[in-house]
Amino acid sequence: MSKHTQPLKAYVATYRWRALAGFLFVVGTITFGLAVPFVLREIVDGLESGAMTRRTLIHWVLLFFGGSGLATLCSVMMRKVILSLAQCVEYDIRKAVFNHLTTLDHAYYQRERTGDLMTKMSSDLGSIRELVGQGLLQGSRIVLGFPLAFAIMFAIHARLSLAILAIMPVISVAFFFIIRLIRARYDASQEQFSTISNFCQEAFSGFRTVKGFGIEDRMRGRFKEQNDEYIARNMALTRVEEPVWPFMVFMFGVGTLILLLVGGRYVIRGELTIGEFVQFNQYMLYLHWPMLALGWTSNLIQRGLASWKRVRSILDAEPDIRVEDTEAHRTDRVRGAIRFEQVGLTLGGQALLKDINLHLPEGETLAITGPTGSGKTLLVSLIVRLLDPTSGRITLGGQDLRDIPVRVLRNSFGIAPQEPFLFSDTLANNIALGLSPMEGTEGLPHEEKVLWASGVAHLHDDVMGFPEQFKTMLGERGVTLSGGQRQRTAISRAIALDPEILILDDVFSAVDTQTEAAILAQLLPVLGQKTSILISHRVSTLKHADRILVLEDGRIVQDGTHDDLAAVPGYYRELDEMQRLEARLEEEAS
Repeated sequence: MSKHTQPLKAYVATYRWRALAGFLFVVGTITFGLAVPFVLREIVDGLESGAMTRRTLIHWVLLFFGGSGLATLCSVMMRKVILSLAQCVEYDIRKAVFNHLTTLDHAYYQRERTGDLMTKMSSDLGSIRELVGQGLLQGSRIVLGFPLAFAIMFAIHARLSLAILAIMPVISVAFFFIIRLIRARYDASQEQFSTISNFCQEAFSGFRTVKGFGIEDRMRGRFKEQNDEYIARNMALTRVEEPVWPFMVFMFGVGTLILLLVGGRYVIRGELTIGEFVQFNQYMLYLHWPMLALGWTSNLIQRGLASWKRVRSILDAEPDIRVEDTEAHRTDRVRGAIRFEQVGLTLGGQALLKDINLHLPEGETLAITGPTGSGKTLLVSLIVRLLDPTSGRITLGGQDLRDIPVRVLRNSFGIAPQEPFLFSDTLANNIALGLSPMEGTEGLPHEEKVLWASGVAHLHDDVMGFPEQFKTMLGERGVTLSGGQRQRTAISRAIALDPEILILDDVFSAVDTQTEAAILAQLLPVLGQKTSILISHRVSTLKHADRILVLEDGRIVQDGTHDDLAAVPGYYRELDEMQRLEARLEEEAS
C-alpha cells in the first residue's frame, strides 16, 4: 500500500460519531428484539397456568407492543444512519480517487485502459458502498445478535441450545469454500466488465472510422463475443452465489426441525415450559434473517473487498513525474533559455532519443522536423515534463526542470498538441480552458482573449457562421467541428494563455495551404514575442523559424536556418524540393 493511500477503515473513521450512533441503534434493535420473547414467555406461561389476571395481561401486552415499537424505530434509524454513512464514504473515496488520478502522469494513462478506470469509478465503488453500508449493518447484527441470542437460549436450556448450535460447523465449512470461490469469480467478472466498457468507449469515440470502413457487423460480433464471455463469467459467479440463500434457508429449517423434535420432547417431559418453548421459537425466528443474511452479507463483503483492492490499485499508483510544490518558487510562471545537455530517453528498453544537445535562447522560434517516428513530439514532451529524460538534464532559465514545480512549469507553456482534445462544452469554454474560471458570467468567458485568440488562429470567421457562434456546444472530442477547425481551436486555446513559451505540434496538418498562410500571417507576430517551438512537415511553416532542427532516429542530424539546410544534402533539402515540385504540379493542374 502506498504511503498516500488510506485504508478503508480510515474513510469510515472520518464519520466515527455517525458510526457510533448507528452502532447504538443496532444495539437498541437487538436489545428490544431479544427482550420481546421474554414478554411472550410471560404471557404464554401466565395464560397456560391460569394465574394471569386481566390487568397483568394488559400490562404485558403493552410491554410487547412497546418493545416491538422501539425495536422497529431503532431498526429504521439504524438503516438510515449506517446507509447514509456508506454514501458519505463512497463520496469521499470517489473524490480521493479522482483527485489522485489528476496527479498521475502521462505514462500511467498509457498503461491503463479507460474502461478499467470507468468500471473502478462506478461499479467497484458501488460494491464498496455496499460493503460499508450493508456490511456494517448486517455484520454488526450478526456479530452481536447471534452470541446474545444463543447466550439467552443457553441460559434457558443448555442441551436444546447445543442441539440447535450443531448446525453451525456445517455452515462454517460450507462458507469457507464458497467465499474463496466468490472472490475469485467476482474479480474475473469485473475484469470482463472493464473490457466491455473499454470496447464501448473506443467504438463510440471512433464511430466515424467504424462507419467509414463499414465494419458495423464486425463490431457487433466482437461486442457479442465480449458479452457472451461476461455472461459466462457472471453465470460462473452466480452458480456459487445463488445456492448460498437456499442453503441458509435449508439450515434454518433444520434448526427449526431440531427445535420441534428435541424441544417438544423436553416440553412433554416437563423440562421446558410452553412459554420457554415459544421463547425459543421466537429466537429461532429472530435468528432467521441473520442466518439468511450471513450468506448475503458474506457475498457483499467479498465483492466489496475485491472492489476495494481494484480501486486501491489507483490510489497506490505513484506518478513518475512529481508535482509537489517547493518553497523555492513563489511565482506562477518561469521563463528563460531552454537547454538540453546530453539528454537521452529510453522506454521499454528502446533508446528513443540519444545525445540531444540543444540551446534555445529566450524569444527565439525553433522549428523541428524529421521523418515520422523520429522523436519530435517526445522532445517537446520532455520540456513540459510529460516524461523525464533517462539521462542528461534539461534546464529552463538555468534551473533544472526537476527543480521547478510542475504547476509553475506548465503554467508557463501554451501547447497545441498534434491530436487536439476538445471537451463536450461550448467552443468559448474550450478556448478559455486554461484561463481562470469565471462564475456567473452571462457573456463569453474571457471574451476579449477568446475573440483575439480565435482571430489569430483564423477561426473567428468560421465561428461567426455557426448559429450559436462561440456558445456552440461541441460534441464529444469536438466531433461537430472539422479537423482543421479542431486544430485552430487548439491553437486559440494555447495562445489565449499568453504563455511565456508556445509549442505548436504539427497544427497545420489538417488545413490547406491558403488557410495555413492566413494563420501564419496572424500568428508570426505573436511567435516573435515569445519563445516558440514549431513541429511540422511543411517547409512553408518551417522556413519562418529562426532555426530548424532535423531529427532522425532520435538524434539531431541537422541544425540551421532554412537557407542553410536547403543548400546542403539531407532530409530537409529533399523535403523542400519535394514540396516545391508538388506546389508546381498543383499550379499546372489548376
